[in-house]
Amino acid sequence: MSISMAISLLFSLLFLNISISSAASNPTYQSLLQCLSQYINPSQNVSTILFSNTNPSYASVLQAYIRNARFNTSSTPKPVIIITPLEESHVSAAVICSQKVGFQLKIRSGGHDYEGLSYISDKPFFVLDMFNLRSVSIDMTDESAWVETGATLGELYYNIWEKSNVHGFPAGLCPTVGVGGHLSGAGYGTLMRKYGLSSDYIVDAKIVNVDGKILDRKAMGEDLFWAIRGGGAASFGVVLAYKVKLVRVPETVTVFRLERLLADNATDIALKWQSIAPTTDENLFTRMLLQPVTRNRQRTMRVTVNGQYLGNADGVVALLSKDFPELGLKNENCTEMRWIDSVLWWANFDAGTPPTALLDRNVNDADFLKRKSDYVQTPISKNGLESLWQKMVELGNVGLACNAYGGRMDEIDDKETPFPHRKGNLYKIQYSVNWDEPGNETEMNRTSQAKALHEFMTQFVSKNPRRAYLNYRDIDIGVAENWSYEEGKVYGESYFAGNYERLVDVKTAVDPNNFFRNEQSIPPRTK
Repeated sequence: MSISMAISLLFSLLFLNISISSAASNPTYQSLLQCLSQYINPSQNVSTILFSNTNPSYASVLQAYIRNARFNTSSTPKPVIIITPLEESHVSAAVICSQKVGFQLKIRSGGHDYEGLSYISDKPFFVLDMFNLRSVSIDMTDESAWVETGATLGELYYNIWEKSNVHGFPAGLCPTVGVGGHLSGAGYGTLMRKYGLSSDYIVDAKIVNVDGKILDRKAMGEDLFWAIRGGGAASFGVVLAYKVKLVRVPETVTVFRLERLLADNATDIALKWQSIAPTTDENLFTRMLLQPVTRNRQRTMRVTVNGQYLGNADGVVALLSKDFPELGLKNENCTEMRWIDSVLWWANFDAGTPPTALLDRNVNDADFLKRKSDYVQTPISKNGLESLWQKMVELGNVGLACNAYGGRMDEIDDKETPFPHRKGNLYKIQYSVNWDEPGNETEMNRTSQAKALHEFMTQFVSKNPRRAYLNYRDIDIGVAENWSYEEGKVYGESYFAGNYERLVDVKTAVDPNNFFRNEQSIPPRTK
């Protein structure tokens, strides 16, 4: 061994010893370690699943699943300890011991929650990070899958594709989203108009309750099973895995993307899209993007229609030449591909990228971002659209992604699951603003733009309550400080409308002392 290698090894061992001795002198760490050791098999080294802030790997473990750079700064509140379970029994122990030690427990699966509520808090807290629990087990005999909540959507899609070219699952477009948060908040994607939401296909689940017990659907009962399919499972326990039914997809699907500026017929397209997109053939899903852009040194608006059709190019061209001739879709605008390749297309991978890319969890550095949401129930008029263009150009940085409803979404009762935004909605809007410069001034500018556009849109969107989508978490709607019923009602009715009451009843029954909580969780009635 060279002298430099020996010195390097010596320093590494010294740093490790300092870290271990620092953890040993941390009474919270010691209390948690001692408690966990009582519940976890003695043959397992409990310390390997714990990361205190003196551990050399702490920062990398914490940052690995932070997908919003706003919550990855030196001033962002950090967990006292990160718990990274390797087995289901570790989760049970973590729930029991966090209560015994007296710390709040935040639960993180993929880290895509837009407000970082799964890994930040202004009170001392632990993070239970589920990333090691990521198995996906496909059973083609009954066309189902058991998927652990630390798996990503990309991993789920890849495992389905390995078994079948004619099966898919109706879930989101971003492959690094964690299954746990996505399914528990409803989850939607390009198969929504044909099949509905991710949560509509959950047929069983395993959850750790506040007592540390592992319950399946039969043991938890239908009320709790209802709540964790769209009501935000982190209010009720820790979901370990979901069993989902797969859906059929054709061997060939067709995707397309068309862009228009205001100087073309962009306004006419946006106007017509609002009535056609939710009523056309359920095999067609479209997303309309509205973005302020600069062309020839002039600010204008770009309208982009992205689409996916469960069938071939001839079929969608014939359909839209009849329903939506203003769009001018032609065969040369379309690309036929397998369903798994459409997943890659929507995620903006280059053509020809192999499906193995869906297994990559190491995304590029996260952007700074803010998101908001709305539901549109009556089309915005041409005058209304023109005023919207003016406002968006004036603000300069906020875009809107409009996702068409209708089809299967009109057929499922709004009380079937906690997710209430079904029939009567033409489309959902996601407000989107990203930036790459750190600092309070830029953040204030961009977030205030999002708020201003959201305020401007009040005249065009759902009312009483103004509705929002839980998976587009937005703390501007309201936050819980004391977790009272009235506090929760403010954001609870936006996310869940009339289903808020039943969610409160479930919460009161399963977690009356409100151990499982975050800034927008469901409160028990006793608070």
